[in-house]
Amino acid sequence: MPGANWIANIHHGLPAALYKPRFEPGEYLAFLGRISPEKRPDRAIEMALRSGMRLKIAAKVDRVDQEYFDSEIRPLLKHRLIEFIGEIGDHEKSEFLGNAFAYLFPIGWPEPFGLTMIEAMACGTPTIAFRCGSVPEIITDRVTGFVVDDMGSAVESVGHVTEIDRRTCRAVFEERFTVERMTSEYVALYKRYIGERGEAELLEYDEPTPPAILQ
Repeated sequence: MPGANWIANIHHGLPAALYKPRFEPGEYLAFLGRISPEKRPDRAIEMALRSGMRLKIAAKVDRVDQEYFDSEIRPLLKHRLIEFIGEIGDHEKSEFLGNAFAYLFPIGWPEPFGLTMIEAMACGTPTIAFRCGSVPEIITDRVTGFVVDDMGSAVESVGHVTEIDRRTCRAVFEERFTVERMTSEYVALYKRYIGERGEAELLEYDEPTPPAILQ
């Protein structure tokens, strides 16, 4: 976006108490969000089948994506390892994400942020995400999950999930992705920007010419 007046990147934040972490790994993989071609739930299903693990899909199907769901995804849900739950609310995410072995973020488009990645992090759950869009900014490879480039490395990463410390996932969330951090960065940015604008205006300021005295 070359025409944008870019000033800074400030990542999203969540209330620290919104989700409760769980530090013991669960026994299923999790996919959360929306059923759509760019979110690639088909990749999540393939990862589960190739790794032999259960997959729980908590996702909504928008009207615009109904045909994609019916033709591409619904037939894949018949496998015994795949469970489609449907859309869930914030109050259900701690249990859904916290009890997962790993969270899958197999996107196929330049995701601007990806809020579910930090929701999983808040729950202490490692994320396996495809390198696209914001993913490398959010997930620290081999610290809070794995950033992968292809299906082979994605499936391989499932076997290394226990190498990720779930307490570290939560600690990184608290350090980088709380709402307090987000708002403090906004305030600091506004103060800096206002200060720079004020200095610039002072430099450009010329003493006005006194009005002429009428005789």
